[in-house]
Amino acid sequence: MSRILVTGGTGFIGSRLALRCRADGEEVHVLSPSGTPGEQARARELRAAGVTIVDASVTDAQAVRQACAEVDTLYHLAAAQHEANVPDRYFHDVNVEGTRTVLRAAADAAIPRIVHGSTIGVYGTGSGSPVTDDSPLEPDNIYGVTKLAGERVAQELAGSIPVVIVRISETYGPSDGRLLKLFRGIAAGRFVMIGPGTNLHHPVYVDDLVDGLRQAAATPSAAGRPMVCAGPDTITTDEMVAAIAAAVGRRPPRVRIPLAPLLAAAAVLETTLGPLGVQPPLHRRRMNFFVKSFRFTSATARELIGYRPKVSFAEGADRTAAWYREQGLL
Repeated sequence: MSRILVTGGTGFIGSRLALRCRADGEEVHVLSPSGTPGEQARARELRAAGVTIVDASVTDAQAVRQACAEVDTLYHLAAAQHEANVPDRYFHDVNVEGTRTVLRAAADAAIPRIVHGSTIGVYGTGSGSPVTDDSPLEPDNIYGVTKLAGERVAQELAGSIPVVIVRISETYGPSDGRLLKLFRGIAAGRFVMIGPGTNLHHPVYVDDLVDGLRQAAATPSAAGRPMVCAGPDTITTDEMVAAIAAAVGRRPPRVRIPLAPLLAAAAVLETTLGPLGVQPPLHRRRMNFFVKSFRFTSATARELIGYRPKVSFAEGADRTAAWYREQGLL
């Protein structure tokens, strides 16, 4: 029986990966704090499936070293991501120094298969053009900046450990709490379109992503070459909203408001509330949903690890809405 370690395993992606590994008969350990209600719910689900949970952060060097002992495959997915009421140092501590702590412990433990989860956020906004696999790395917020720095830590160590770097596209599916708000808003008729709705998304259904992560772990020869794992098709914001509306049995919203005033308001709220430790109700990273455009081929992932996403957004939205209903969330 293989022994798997997933950092950030009480998060959305990490929990789905851990459950897949457990279903495949592997011994699975998760190193992850369970502070939020969503993390606590996923922790209960993982324990019920026989997953061992170490309630610790990747910044806890001793806990990391102990968790890495006798591990066959490491998936490093832990990250500071959506927090908007913490100082920049927090992102650096988790995404850069936490990565260094995890990968050094992995090297000391001679773990033979390692996957480092990064993000398409390392590309930034693309300066008005759709971001592609080969776009310059120009992160435009502290999350993207520190995730890129974490990638560089992984690349520095790639000569001594077999670490494969996967840049994860916008991920959705059962257990996702981020797009739940969008599903709920559309289902309740409260969602308002902001801006023209023509910017592109390249979402990936969580099962397809888990397939990609598993394939990356099985291909140590891909070490050191960052690759994007995105879904099978790109869609505009309007098309995404229409697909979700169909999945929840509603008509697409017709109300549309300008983008520029809300971007300005988000900047003001961040500037005034952030230093006070207050989560702004509106911030620029949240507005990225209506701003950024992504179009990926996932060519490197296809070539090196045989990555082939299968689930279209329309199908994935139907599956996700069904799961939300089963859980009483929609």
